Amino acid sequence: MIFAAVLLIAGSLTTKSQIMENPNLNTSLAPVEQLTLTQEWDKVFPKSDKVDHKKVTFVNRYGITLAADMYIPKGANGKLPAIAVSGPFGAVKEQSSGLYAQQLAERGFLTIAFDPSFTGESGGEPRRVASPDINVEDFSAAVDFLSVQPEVDIDRIGILGVCGWGGIAIQAAINDPRIKATVASTMYDMTRVSANGYFDADNSAEKRNANRAALAAQRTEDYRNGKYLRAGGVVDPLPDDAPQFVKDYHAYYKTPRGFHPRSGNSTDGWNMTSALPFMNFKFFEYAGELDRAVMIVHGENAHSRYFGEDTFKLLHGDNKELLIVADATHCDLYDNLDKIPMNQIATFYNTWMPAK
Repeated sequence: MIFAAVLLIAGSLTTKSQIMENPNLNTSLAPVEQLTLTQEWDKVFPKSDKVDHKKVTFVNRYGITLAADMYIPKGANGKLPAIAVSGPFGAVKEQSSGLYAQQLAERGFLTIAFDPSFTGESGGEPRRVASPDINVEDFSAAVDFLSVQPEVDIDRIGILGVCGWGGIAIQAAINDPRIKATVASTMYDMTRVSANGYFDADNSAEKRNANRAALAAQRTEDYRNGKYLRAGGVVDPLPDDAPQFVKDYHAYYKTPRGFHPRSGNSTDGWNMTSALPFMNFKFFEYAGELDRAVMIVHGENAHSRYFGEDTFKLLHGDNKELLIVADATHCDLYDNLDKIPMNQIATFYNTWMPAK
């Protein structure tokens, strides 16, 4: 196989052959991939006239270049508190995470909404792969980036995850003490739902082993065919007997309200075998050691509410908050600004990331 990639080292392009000829070259720094970024406004929400917006990129610990939208309050002066936002799981930054980021920028924060590795405008091959390790790393890479921005107060950096990225955000906060405050909105625990099914209905060794066998067989087929089978995004058209929460997903991802062509949930989904590592990995084993602030936000009527409530029970300290939004569903907290408690979220960050 021809090694086509090049590394940016000490200001010069270095090929594999040059590395082999000189093994003492420093190849520890990953290059920034030149991504193709859309410059026009292509979000599913309107652009705010209260913030400035630009595209940025940064590299994670695995050498994957991530794409993000940065939102800065207009006329801001001095060092700002900063928040990195991602999610939902299978979405892109032009959807819910961008709305959260823009709204928080209106409230005085410098924010970035980023596409996870292998998705959206971010780099990484093959496309549409999910990983509990790499995706947790994506949040820490966002903190790396924010930490060196001249406009950012390095002691006031937080993160926010929506849906599946809510659980990933809490897991990232457990491991990264630079994250001073974390919000998980309408969160999933992707390791739990992958291993146990919804409401833990498939929580048995027999069912997990059957699922593992099916996914392992799919790996063989993928390798034989030279491509990865996609799992499919949100089901479309809806079956008559679809659960209400599936109807809610359809109403967001498959209609003009939230559809985006780069979103896996709006189109053909993740690679089928992406579920495997989440079945073999458990978030929150050290949740009781997380000493920094966490807010978990859920809708009163959200099918996912049990993920947040059970995770909250694992947390300790008076800097933890569980906020249940009256008469709200899971997807209401994607984009319904009459339901999303944005002011309370901003107050939470300001309380636990105070200016000095």
